[in-house]
Amino acid sequence: MKPTKTSGDRRYFLKSTAAVTTGLAAALFPTSTTASAANVEDVWSVVGPREGFSPHVGTIFSMLNMMRHQILQPVQGMTVEQLDYLHDANSNSIGAMLWHLAATETYFQLNTFSNVKWDSWSEETRKKWDVPMRLGDVARKGIKGHNLEFYLNILKETREKTIEEFRKRDDDWLMKLDPDWGWNNYAKWFHVAEHESNHNGQIKWIKGRLPGMKSGND
Repeated sequence: MKPTKTSGDRRYFLKSTAAVTTGLAAALFPTSTTASAANVEDVWSVVGPREGFSPHVGTIFSMLNMMRHQILQPVQGMTVEQLDYLHDANSNSIGAMLWHLAATETYFQLNTFSNVKWDSWSEETRKKWDVPMRLGDVARKGIKGHNLEFYLNILKETREKTIEEFRKRDDDWLMKLDPDWGWNNYAKWFHVAEHESNHNGQIKWIKGRLPGMKSGND
């Protein structure tokens, strides 16, 4: 009699697991919900592969995209005065934090796309990005007077560069380890996403304490 396949049969287990995994992936990321190259920025609520990217690159991009949506929601309609508001002498303004997010993404672009060693940026790059990157007193004094569109444009231009470069790369690149950091590129770009999550909380906290803002809006 032909032996029946059991859960103790390793080959059968692996084949069954692969089938289940494939089925689960198909259920989670069906073709109908996969973003096309044209509208990839519009589909923020699904984490997973994206058309036009290798599977894991598309997945990390979808995480960045979802987090960016969360960042932009609470700042809609903010005035220059609200964007410049400093809650206390050690706070950062919401405007400065938005610029800081673009600066952080720019430095990770240089590090992972152009293989520039961290903190060895050109003088031209430092002049443009170091103040929003480092924040602190210099940013408190220097980053002010800009409307929301100014910050949104910086964020958009920076993200478009990330999208362009992600399309050129595969999962092998994403898994590549940086021996100086002990991080691979996947970890670095996940950090960009969770870094935005951190500042998302700060932005909401400050928004809830803006002059005239009702309690509970943070």
